[in-house]
Amino acid sequence: MPEEEKGRILPFRRRGAPQPPVVPPSPVEDVGKYAVSEEPDNYRQRMINNGLAFAFCILLVAIGVWLATSIAEMRRNQDCVLSGRRNCANVVVPPANPN
Repeated sequence: MPEEEKGRILPFRRRGAPQPPVVPPSPVEDVGKYAVSEEPDNYRQRMINNGLAFAFCILLVAIGVWLATSIAEMRRNQDCVLSGRRNCANVVVPPANPN
């Protein structure tokens, strides 16, 4: 019974005293063991892969631009038809030869 009457002791720190930084434990183990490989780096293969990845990104951008222009042209044609006009298709006129 006397232990219950004493209460709890809280440790206080002095003001201005530097506090040690609290570093939480990492939820994953160290990945340093994967950083170094026994086999040497193959820079030629890495550059080939980078070139292929760059070409693929350029292809994706080109497809995106083509798709955007196709959708815009289709929208213009639909707007033309829905407004009641006829012959909404684009007319290709060859350049005139000034002879």
